[in-house]
Amino acid sequence: MRLTEDHVDKALDFLQDNAEAAATARAERIYCQEYRKSLKSLLMKEHDTGKRSAAIQEREAYADDKYVAHLEALKEAVFQDVRLQYLMEAKRAVIDAWQTKSANERNRVPF
Repeated sequence: MRLTEDHVDKALDFLQDNAEAAATARAERIYCQEYRKSLKSLLMKEHDTGKRSAAIQEREAYADDKYVAHLEALKEAVFQDVRLQYLMEAKRAVIDAWQTKSANERNRVPF
């Protein structure tokens, strides 16, 4: 691929245009990771009949459809976060390559 200024412009546009989406994806991922703990506690409380041990409550919480559904949401949140992270890193690599190419061209000694 021949690196052009157009590639750099598109990379910069992508970074600017997707900064909010990347931040939202990261926030969603962190929220889902943290909420998983709260959800487990809430579900354990639901399964507490006063006669069940904490281990049984925990087992029931992990098996609960709400917990399983949350894990699916967490999986999607992680995917979106990582996908945007990698796309943004790729665009930064284009910019870095352009900077290197430009510096090399400036430093080239004419023969």
